[in-house]
Amino acid sequence: MRSDLVLELPNDIKAIEHTVEFVVRRCEPSCEDQKRLRLNFRVALTEALSNAMLYGNHRDPAKRVRVEVTVKSCSVIACVTDEGNGFDPEVVPDPTCPMNLCKSGGRGVFLMRKLLDEVRYNDRGNSVTLVLRYGAPQNELRGASA
Repeated sequence: MRSDLVLELPNDIKAIEHTVEFVVRRCEPSCEDQKRLRLNFRVALTEALSNAMLYGNHRDPAKRVRVEVTVKSCSVIACVTDEGNGFDPEVVPDPTCPMNLCKSGGRGVFLMRKLLDEVRYNDRGNSVTLVLRYGAPQNELRGASA
């Protein structure tokens, strides 16, 4: 799969907002579902970048995060890769379970999965692929207040 956009970011959380805005603007002309791009995709990409920098790269300023974005006629696909050791996304606790409500952790993975049509990790667990399909059923959080 060829990427329409490839970015190498410093491991600095200050770069997240600008990067997400840049990516969303680059995708807008080709995206048929502007609402889901501006809300769902924006939040999911922000979470993926935050997780990569804070947890994957452990805030190490010597490490980098790579973002590859492909815009297709029916979807936007973003792959976020950090230089960390990875993790097993299947063991991340469900933040909606009563025993996990007060724990930090797992909310970003939960949000990405709820907001997008597909979220998959590589075997190592240091790369996440986010897929937003146009015309797909709305995967917006129900009952969430803005």
